Amino acid sequence: MSSTTAPEPTSTAESTTAPKMTHREVLEALSGILLGMFVSILATSVVSSSLPRIISDLDGTQSAFTWVVTATLLTTTISTPIWGKLADLVDRKLLIQLALAISVISSALAGLSHDTGMLIGMRALQGIGAGGLTALGTVLIADIISPRERGRYMGLMGAVMGIGMVGGPLLGGVITDSAGWRWNFFLGLPFAVAAIIVLQRTLHLPARTARKVTIDYAGATLLSVSIATLLLWITFAGTSFDWASWQTAAMVGGSLVTLAAAIWVESRASEPIIPLHLFRNRTLVLSVVASIAVGVALFGTSVFLSQYMQLARGKTPTQSGLLTIPMIVGLLVSSTISGQIISRTGRYKKFMVAGAVLLTTGLGLMGTIHFDTSFTLVSLYLVVIGAGVGMLMQNLVLAVQNTLDVREIGSGTSTVAFFRTLGGALGVSALGVVLSHRVTDLMARGLVAIGIDPSVMGSDGAIPDLSALPENVRVVVEQSFGNAIADLFLVAAPVALVSLVAVLFLREVPLGTRSGIEQLLDQEGEPATADRADVDAELDVLDAEQETSARS
Repeated sequence: MSSTTAPEPTSTAESTTAPKMTHREVLEALSGILLGMFVSILATSVVSSSLPRIISDLDGTQSAFTWVVTATLLTTTISTPIWGKLADLVDRKLLIQLALAISVISSALAGLSHDTGMLIGMRALQGIGAGGLTALGTVLIADIISPRERGRYMGLMGAVMGIGMVGGPLLGGVITDSAGWRWNFFLGLPFAVAAIIVLQRTLHLPARTARKVTIDYAGATLLSVSIATLLLWITFAGTSFDWASWQTAAMVGGSLVTLAAAIWVESRASEPIIPLHLFRNRTLVLSVVASIAVGVALFGTSVFLSQYMQLARGKTPTQSGLLTIPMIVGLLVSSTISGQIISRTGRYKKFMVAGAVLLTTGLGLMGTIHFDTSFTLVSLYLVVIGAGVGMLMQNLVLAVQNTLDVREIGSGTSTVAFFRTLGGALGVSALGVVLSHRVTDLMARGLVAIGIDPSVMGSDGAIPDLSALPENVRVVVEQSFGNAIADLFLVAAPVALVSLVAVLFLREVPLGTRSGIEQLLDQEGEPATADRADVDAELDVLDAEQETSARS
């Protein structure tokens, strides 16, 4: 495996032994990092329960609904590896504060949107900040907590995620029903200010050795163009033009050509956005495959839960937020319990396998729901999905960080996050197209069955306002959305199965006991290959053991 060149030591007198942080110091530093992550989660989740109302008020279509979400995921995907590379080069505290500022300012501007075009644009800008918080939060946690001890703090991470993901939709629903949806976008401002202050006061990182910062703009641009072109094709194929058409050939071909050009540029860049030599790491490759599948399954289905609750079940945004609590409870409980056990044992693979099984099973169960399925059953299925995500998603990052050189933690972590978010963006875009076509078809057949011309609903694909529809038409709409959204879960289930296959092939490496700061200071003035050699030797031993076991 390739390794980076060790930076010159900043001082010949500098100690190569890092002071170990106390539990209190870790909690103080962790408080600011988690508050920053909470802002990122809240900024996204607070509008999820009110999106159907927002799109309806702005006279948007199902395509606009999808792109409000996809735009954020797209820019998050593109910016995550850039933030990760910057984290390996410059001051990480400054970077996360900058990401916080971008995230909340763009959110506030989104609250002033007068049409879906402006809303999509501001959400795209918000994704840039979210990309920074996604990459940097995990990197900073790796800085101050060793892989072995990280499980002790997974309960706190799970609690923050749970509060943000549960409290966001619930609070967003209450605000939408009482004061209007625009106030949702201003909610993150005080939290962001608090996060910046806390980070400044509590997060103390050692000075990084000065390095010349070189950003691979060509690689970033080509990668962005390739992903954006592919998402645009998925969105418009079958509606604006046929799947088998010259437009399809041009867009898919253009996406593949620019992707190939991006890989060529990355292989020659001095500071590539995604270092290609990382893909010699088997753990990273399998984690990337699993993360893509998790992104498709998780983002691609959870985004449409609010539509199921409001358009298939007739619930308000507040009720919609309340009904998503079971999934977050499953996530919180599973991440807390598995994290504690992982810290005690140093073993994580069995929890990842269990998580992948639960995720696949939960999605399959959700594929059986209808517009009148008991909420008790729906809640149970959501608990299963949440438990699967809680045991799988963060442990994929943990497994990768445990096998990387400390100087490549930023790039490696952001690479996994990049592909997870890319899977989410592709999943949301593709499943949004499937939902649009499926709803239109089911609604047309349902209206014909009750003797109503389908053209009464219009041909622009606008999301209907249930309260304004006659009773018989409203029932048809609810049935159509209920059955169509269930189909999305069935599509996502086999994709989640891919994550199980990838996790089964992972080699489990015992978790390290030194934090990123300790490793970095210990390596000052030493060859950068020292720790890498230790890890590679461990992997060789594991391979030998597996081969011996197979022969016997």
